[in-house]
Amino acid sequence: MTEHEATVHDRDGAQVSTASVEAGEAAEAAIPELVIISGMSGAGRSTAAKCLEDLGWFVVDNLPPALITTMVELGARSQGNVARIAVVVDVRGRRFFDNLRESLADLDTRGVTRRTVFLESSDEALVRRFESVRRPHPLQGDGRIVDGIAAERDLLRELRGDADLVIDTSSLNVHELRAKMDARFAGDEEPELRATVMSFGYKYGLPVDADLVVDCRFIPNPHWVPELRPFTGLSPEVSDYVFEQPGSKEFLDRYSELLQLIAAGYRREGKRYVTIAVGCTGGKHRSVAMSEKLAARLASEGVETVVVHRDMGRE
Repeated sequence: MTEHEATVHDRDGAQVSTASVEAGEAAEAAIPELVIISGMSGAGRSTAAKCLEDLGWFVVDNLPPALITTMVELGARSQGNVARIAVVVDVRGRRFFDNLRESLADLDTRGVTRRTVFLESSDEALVRRFESVRRPHPLQGDGRIVDGIAAERDLLRELRGDADLVIDTSSLNVHELRAKMDARFAGDEEPELRATVMSFGYKYGLPVDADLVVDCRFIPNPHWVPELRPFTGLSPEVSDYVFEQPGSKEFLDRYSELLQLIAAGYRREGKRYVTIAVGCTGGKHRSVAMSEKLAARLASEGVETVVVHRDMGRE
């Protein structure tokens, strides 16, 4: 497939040519909901698109950015048959990116509700994936894979910064990525705000998709208590120990109150997703216990919450 060819799939997998839809064939209808899927090559764009397709979205793969507005107009004339459109785009050159920026500005002018999902991954993970399939990076040219990755990351920097949702797939398999997409897009009604509370270990690095980072290393480490060391923050013994320590309950209470203010601001700004990363040294005890309690507080306040323990079990 060339860069300017577009393949459209309906829910049953049938290919539909955009040229077959004529402007006068259908009456005007509501503007479809639009999701733009982009990100690093090898980070899982195709998997994310397939997940939305399975959820009933009308998926357009490799659509030139200049045609996004046209696709939305065609969906509006479908008499409600195409209510949700997902478009997969990648950036292979500066002109391509300029077209995308112009298309997004045009959509905003027309009042189209859109969200951008950006698939991110570490350089190391991307190199492994390209080497495993023995394919060059689309932007590496005569250089190395890492050169192509660096060039693409530079081109996508602005788009990543403007994305509504960033998913880091460095340590995710296909099923875990699908679960993340399901958590955000399954269901007929979108909640006001969805939160992912993710525990992590600082020794394994900060999560790149975190919106907020919480440091629990001020709490005494259960790792140094021999009878608690084998357990995780999911066990009642460890959780009780963590919240018996000075400042733990107070921190949970005050940070929960702060999140109420942040959540209200996110809603006013139209932000639908937030990832809260809760860290300790190894991501096994303190961060896990705090994440569970924090997620429970958010859920009690009406925020749909998913808990992920990124590094638990890695030691």
